Amino acid sequence: MSGAHSLSTSLFVPGTSPIHRLAPECKLVATVLFVFAVVSTPREAIWAYACYAAILAALIGIARLPFRAVLRRLVIELPFLAFAFFLPIVGRGERVDVLGMSLSVAGLWGAWNILVKGTLGVAASIVMSSTTPVPEILHGLEHLRLPKVFVSICAFMVRYADVVTGEMRRTRIACESRGHNPRWIWQARAVASSAGALFIRSYERGERVYLAMVSRGYAGAMPVLGHRRATRGDWSWALGVPALAGAVSLVAWTVG
Repeated sequence: MSGAHSLSTSLFVPGTSPIHRLAPECKLVATVLFVFAVVSTPREAIWAYACYAAILAALIGIARLPFRAVLRRLVIELPFLAFAFFLPIVGRGERVDVLGMSLSVAGLWGAWNILVKGTLGVAASIVMSSTTPVPEILHGLEHLRLPKVFVSICAFMVRYADVVTGEMRRTRIACESRGHNPRWIWQARAVASSAGALFIRSYERGERVYLAMVSRGYAGAMPVLGHRRATRGDWSWALGVPALAGAVSLVAWTVG
C-alpha cells in the first residue's frame, strides 16, 4: 500500500474542481480519445495544435493545477524526444539552410510531428493523473471492463514501486558504506551483482505477499471501497473535450 500512497501523493494534486470530481473512467476514456485526435491530425496543420494547446491550458486552469508543476513534469519526455532533433540532420530529400546548417525539410517536419504530438499527449496524461488518485485510476480501469489480470498487475506494480525503490536505496547505501564507487568501470561487476540480488529479493517478497493475500481470501481482484459510478453528466462533461478535439482534427483534414 505504501507504493500506491507514495505515487498518489507525488502525482495527484488535491482539489475540488469539476475535473477532480469526474469519475475516473470518464477521464481515462477522454484522455485516450483526445490523444487519438491529436495523433490523427496532419502535421502541417499548425493552427490545430495551437487549438489543442489552448484546450489543455483551459483544462489546467479549470483544475487549478500549477503551471510550473505541469512544466516540470513535462521534462519526463525529453529523453524520448531527443532523437527527433537528429531527424533534420540525417533526413534525405529537399534541404534548407537554417543558421548555416543544411537541414532536411522532411526531417524538420518529422521532428515537429514527434515534438508537438508527444508534448500534447504527455500534457493530457499529466492533467488526468494530477486530478485522479492512483487507486481511482485502477478502479476506473476495472469499470471499463479491462481484464482483471491486467488491472491486478498494474495495481501490484504501482503498490510496490516504492518498495523496490526503497530496496535500491538501501542497497546503494550499503555498497557505498563498503567503499563502492559506481563511477569506475571495474566496479560494474558489483553493480550487476546488486541488481541480481535486488531482483531476487523483490521476487521473493512478491511471492510472500501473494500467498498472504490468498490466505486472506484474495480471488484476483481488489475490493472497491467508496467508488462512485459515472453519471451521464460525467460522461457528457468528459467526452466534450475529445469531441472538440475531434472536430478540430476533422476540420484540419478537410481544409488541408
